[in-house]
Amino acid sequence: MIGSFGNIAKIPELKRRVIFTLLMLLVYRVGVAIPTPGINTAQLKTLFSQLQQTLFGVVDMFTGGAMENFSVFSLGIMPYISASIILQLLTVVVPHLERLSKEGEAGRKKITQYTRYGTVVLSLVQGMGISIGLAQSEGMVYMPKAQFVILSMITLTAGTAFIMWLGEQITERGIGNGISLIIFAGIVARMPSALGSTVQLVQTGDMGFLILLLLLAIMVGVIGTIVFVERGQRRIPVQYAKRVVGRRIYGGQSTHLPLRVNTAGVIPPIFASSLIIFPATIAQFMQVPFLQHITDLLRPGSFLYEGIYVVMIIFFCYFYTAVTFNPVDVAENLKKYGGYIPGIRPGKKTSQYIDKVLTRLTLGGAIYVSLVCVLPSILMSRFNAPFYFGGTSLLIVVGVALDTLTQIETHMIQRHYEGFIRTGRIKGRR
Repeated sequence: MIGSFGNIAKIPELKRRVIFTLLMLLVYRVGVAIPTPGINTAQLKTLFSQLQQTLFGVVDMFTGGAMENFSVFSLGIMPYISASIILQLLTVVVPHLERLSKEGEAGRKKITQYTRYGTVVLSLVQGMGISIGLAQSEGMVYMPKAQFVILSMITLTAGTAFIMWLGEQITERGIGNGISLIIFAGIVARMPSALGSTVQLVQTGDMGFLILLLLLAIMVGVIGTIVFVERGQRRIPVQYAKRVVGRRIYGGQSTHLPLRVNTAGVIPPIFASSLIIFPATIAQFMQVPFLQHITDLLRPGSFLYEGIYVVMIIFFCYFYTAVTFNPVDVAENLKKYGGYIPGIRPGKKTSQYIDKVLTRLTLGGAIYVSLVCVLPSILMSRFNAPFYFGGTSLLIVVGVALDTLTQIETHMIQRHYEGFIRTGRIKGRR
């Protein structure tokens, strides 16, 4: 045992972090295959085939098939994300949370604690709703309904808490953001089956070879566009005035204020898709003619569905950007530390200028996100693509991959820098 720890200590830190991350993701994928006790998995698959165009289909996409198997990880990490978003929105309207967000590390730890409590509450509520819905289906469970509901609530909540712990461990001891990598693993887990279906269609002649090449070219082009836009920034030049403190002169340097093209990230399409398919989810459990009519109108792929989807994405892009980025605070901080934008007066004029630039930038980012999100419908209707390529899942996969590669590159640069310093010290001693 001591020898094994000694071998681990000899592994470079980056390699050790990568191995730890892969092992934690392997644990997560194993848990996806463990079903919740008392469920009829064969009948569940039949029922779930009817729920693909509902909220259950969205959750199943992020959990990598855990919802379809009703595994112990069926809820995935979505309750934690929902709790984080709710806390982030409440920070704007609740003074106590706003003060905590400005208190530095201690305040962030307190907000993280509140997020964990909210995750448990949301998991219990969602677990209860899903288990009650399944218990009402004839022959779906093998035990008394009340016992199944209680057991499922506890199991699903414990599964979400365990995933949350895995994500925090990956963030602390692994490489990359643990929560994002868990979602990444769930989405990527479906790629082999999608590739297998594509190869099968080509072999049977249902898809021509030229169509396959065209699809591959579109995929490469879309991924390249996402990488380009996600790294795109509008850099506003900032100049700091010189200040004399004692005998020293501070400031005088030039820098920039980076504004991302897609400031809101993947939150707008998640909100928009959840709201637009909410009537279809309710219609599965309540036979109301009005809801059935709305569900028929909002079929994925229809012009009305895609139009409402795009409008909602643009709205949530502006809404989430306004919540998370405050130009007034940025302008006040610049003024406080002696910074200013050349040609713009500090204070109110600066905040108005930043808001103007951000408004135009957000419109471009919203159009870009909308185009990526309607891409799957175009591919599946025009090119008969047998898989869901694009949308929120592709944005998450590419974004997480870019962030992880950036962290790996940072670790490598840091290691080379430390090695260079260490070598210089040894030569200096000689």
